[in-house]
Amino acid sequence: MVSRNSHSQQVRLFRNEWLERLTIISPAGFAVVWSISLPMIAWVGWGTATVLPALGLVALGLAVWTLFEYCMHRYLFHWEPNVRLLDRFVYLMHGNHHAAPNDPLRNLMPPIVSFPIGGAVWLVLVAIAGPVGTWIFLGFMSGYVIYDMTHYACHQWAMRGPLAFALKRHHMRHHHVGQDGNFAITALFWDRVFGTSITSLKAREEA
Repeated sequence: MVSRNSHSQQVRLFRNEWLERLTIISPAGFAVVWSISLPMIAWVGWGTATVLPALGLVALGLAVWTLFEYCMHRYLFHWEPNVRLLDRFVYLMHGNHHAAPNDPLRNLMPPIVSFPIGGAVWLVLVAIAGPVGTWIFLGFMSGYVIYDMTHYACHQWAMRGPLAFALKRHHMRHHHVGQDGNFAITALFWDRVFGTSITSLKAREEA
């Protein structure tokens, strides 16, 4: 069941109250979850690498996240499968956000989504790199937290200052100018690399 409250910026996804609560998270709840989860990941990785290699692996994980962020938003969140069940899945994952972009309880991904995806990524990284893969995963999930906090800020805060304004403008153009561009949230250069920045798309249209 999907419904929209015309008097607010909120979309209800499920009739069942418990299911509905699992799909939302407040900024305070998000902060608590990840202020515990990130140190726990570091604790698991402790002893598998010395300090400098560990920091390098964390940086690698951050870099991997930025590309994952772009691809996830472009190819999964804006997938158009034209199959009813899959369309429903895409709507639950991201389409509802475009229906009510300023819903403060849906600008952050709830743990019911981020934990299973994160767990799968962790398994893959450890399978590829061994125990030190946990440090790559720490960087990856740190990138995710930065991404989600930036996304929340873009919708809920004024975002003053050159960098903050650039991030907000980039994402607001995705919502209000064209959903076929500006897929990056934090690493804005990926849209230029792949030719999906709103300015690049407009330039091609005008050529």
